[in-house]
Amino acid sequence: MDKFFIFVLIFPLLGFIINLLFGKRIKSEKFIGIFSSAVVLIPFLIAVYFLIYLFSLEPQSRFITLNLLSWIAAGFFNIQFSFLIDPLSLCMVLVVTGVGFLIHWYSIGYMHNDSMFSRFFAYMNLFILSMLILVLADNFLLLFLGWEGVGLCSYLLIGFWYEKKFTGDAAKKAFIVNRIGDFGFMIAMFLIFLNFGTLNISQFLAAIPVSFEFNSGLLVAVSLLLFLGATGKSAQIPLFVWLPDAMAGPTPVSALIHAATMVTAGVYLIARCSLLYVYSPITTNIVLIIGIFTALIAAVIAAKQNDIKKILAYSTISQLGFMFVALGTFTYWLAIFHLITHAFFKALLFLGSGSVIHAMSDEQDIRNMGALKDKMKITYYTFLIGALAISGIPPLAGFWSKDEILFKTFLNSGLIFYIVLLGIAFLTAFYMFRLVTLTFYGEPRYAANIHPHESPKSMTIPLLILCGLSVIGGFIGLPHITHLPNFLERFLSVVFDKTETALMMYSQVNKPEVSLEIILLILSVVVALISITYSYKKFSAVKKFKASRGFAKIVENKFYVDEIYDRIIVNPLYFISDKLLWKIFDIKIIDGFINGLADFIKKSGEDWRRIQSGIVQDYALITVSGIIIIIIYLIFF
Repeated sequence: MDKFFIFVLIFPLLGFIINLLFGKRIKSEKFIGIFSSAVVLIPFLIAVYFLIYLFSLEPQSRFITLNLLSWIAAGFFNIQFSFLIDPLSLCMVLVVTGVGFLIHWYSIGYMHNDSMFSRFFAYMNLFILSMLILVLADNFLLLFLGWEGVGLCSYLLIGFWYEKKFTGDAAKKAFIVNRIGDFGFMIAMFLIFLNFGTLNISQFLAAIPVSFEFNSGLLVAVSLLLFLGATGKSAQIPLFVWLPDAMAGPTPVSALIHAATMVTAGVYLIARCSLLYVYSPITTNIVLIIGIFTALIAAVIAAKQNDIKKILAYSTISQLGFMFVALGTFTYWLAIFHLITHAFFKALLFLGSGSVIHAMSDEQDIRNMGALKDKMKITYYTFLIGALAISGIPPLAGFWSKDEILFKTFLNSGLIFYIVLLGIAFLTAFYMFRLVTLTFYGEPRYAANIHPHESPKSMTIPLLILCGLSVIGGFIGLPHITHLPNFLERFLSVVFDKTETALMMYSQVNKPEVSLEIILLILSVVVALISITYSYKKFSAVKKFKASRGFAKIVENKFYVDEIYDRIIVNPLYFISDKLLWKIFDIKIIDGFINGLADFIKKSGEDWRRIQSGIVQDYALITVSGIIIIIIYLIFF
């Protein structure tokens, strides 16, 4: 029965192959859309079946290894093409296929009449397949295969409309920036195999408590290199600059990247290697600081953006920062909890923004919108629920995961970090309701030739389902103060039990006080409500927009991070590549040597060719002269 799980991977692969090879011959968009969505829905249903099956087993038996074949065998280097089905990987599979299916369904309406309809779904199916390989792999090399697969798919989908220059630039930027993080991942794999003799994740983690002390130099190095890979995929400082530009692709692509696939890979990687990070507290502190700093900077930038998708992009970066804060406070199950709830409401928000863009004839500037709530009621109400969820308003999904992160930060990292994180929560509610207010409230600010309308059912039904998940999704991880079972923490506990044991050895675990948790919970809700009210009052009556000045202009220009990178990294590399390596080393030295050698041979040939005169006397003279030279050499030398 276990081998039946392989169909989770076979169906998306089948969708990719059929769409790529035969998509152009299939004239029916409806068939392509339904087929491409079905090959994602079926794996979701299989994953649900295995979820029920795992619940029927004893906790310690909830680990199934699916060994398919020997992949690479060379001496001591033996890599199996095998997958691990456990509570953590199954949670990720459910998110990837469940949310991914809704995004595929939505795409049927959004991509209607696109000339590359079948190719789009081929890439989307490949994206799902790559992410599934990533989260199911039981060894680092197979995980890296999926890791690079999602990188390739992001390149293909961000630059999908390749006839536009900016989409190609954005795709290249995402691909190149992620290579930096991937380099760190590769070096980490080399170190792991060199020192542990294996790339199997479970074997590697099992060897850590046996052979190493806390903050061992090797473990810190490996954990930092893996974290470098995570900063690239999950868009943390300093490798976050690719994600806002990724909005150049179709909106369903943005939803898939931000909600269910690529950006969650880094969070998953660190959670999977949680024991390594417990034994590397130095690295874990860096993860915490980077997470908070990323969440803060991205939230500040989001507050001054005007492109509806870029606001959500910076919001994703900020929320990923929250997940890394959870990882940095050793609450790994909580990072996965926020990953799940974020998948629900961020997919909802991105698809809602796509519905708005579709209705506004591709207009994305919220300053040119307004008063859409009566013209797009389904989009408005679902988007509003998503905005309330990310703002942390109870009892929506984001409230339970975000407030638990705030509480754990206060408990494990202190008051200062908590205050900063609470300020970021205030900013989150502020920029989200700035977006909601300027888009759906106030007076119409769009051109007279634009006639907003509700999107078709193929787009609104996924919105309604994601809206429902954003309402009830948080109930899988209720805090202990509710005296109700925390299903997610209990389900994942068997994955993190060795981590928890090691953590108790390293530091004393603070026991939460119920009264304190209630006070902090109420405080965060009050802060969110104040922010929402302030944002609505500030922007509901806006008719004209003044040019930003001073610090506001700096924020609107994203702290000029891209310009700084261009100045100190891109331009010097371009100068070295163009002026030195190409025009001097390549053209003058390498080409000069090769071309000079060819010219020398050519000229020599022309000179020696003159000897071939065709006159017999000349040939006889040369022959006799040669014989005389040989005789002289033999006599005297």
